[in-house]
Amino acid sequence: MSVAEAGKERDIVADAAGVVPGTAVHRALNGRADVMAMTQTTHDAALTPADPGGLSHAERAALAARVARLSGDETLAAHYAGLMGDTPSPSLAAIADPAKDAVGDARLAALVAYTDLVTTRPRDAEAADIESLKRAGLADADIVRLAELVAFLAYQVRLVHGLRLMGAAP
Repeated sequence: MSVAEAGKERDIVADAAGVVPGTAVHRALNGRADVMAMTQTTHDAALTPADPGGLSHAERAALAARVARLSGDETLAAHYAGLMGDTPSPSLAAIADPAKDAVGDARLAALVAYTDLVTTRPRDAEAADIESLKRAGLADADIVRLAELVAFLAYQVRLVHGLRLMGAAP
C-alpha cells in the first residue's frame, strides 16, 4: 500500500490483533466502535496528515515501523513498512529497521535517536533530547508532530497486544 492509500485502510488495530468476527473480542470492539473509529482517525492524522510539516508521510511510516519493531510487533511493522511505498530509499529502510545504525544525515539520526529513546526508555527523556532535535534542524512544530506520532504508536501497540491477549484467553 502506498502512503496515498493509507487513509483508505480501516480496522488496522483489529486486523493486527487478529480479531475474528463473531468472537467475544469482536463483539467488545463493536461495543466500543466510537473508540475504534477515533483510534483509526488518530492513525490517519499521525501517519498521513493533510499537512505533514517537516516530517514526510514516508518518514512517519518508517519511524512507525521502527517503533513497532522495537515493541516486538512485526504485524504492525509490516503495515507501516507498506506505507513507506514499494521501493523505499535506503535511508527510509534503515530508519524502519532498529538493527541498522546508519540512517542518513544528522536530522534523520536525531529523529531515530529520539524515537528509540521515548519508545524504549521514556523515563530517560529530558530537555536535552529536545534540544538535540532542534540542533538537528527540527522546528518546534515538527518536534510536537514527532512526539504525537510516537505517543500514538505506544497506545496502538499496547491496544493490539491487549486485544491479542483477550483473544487468547479461554
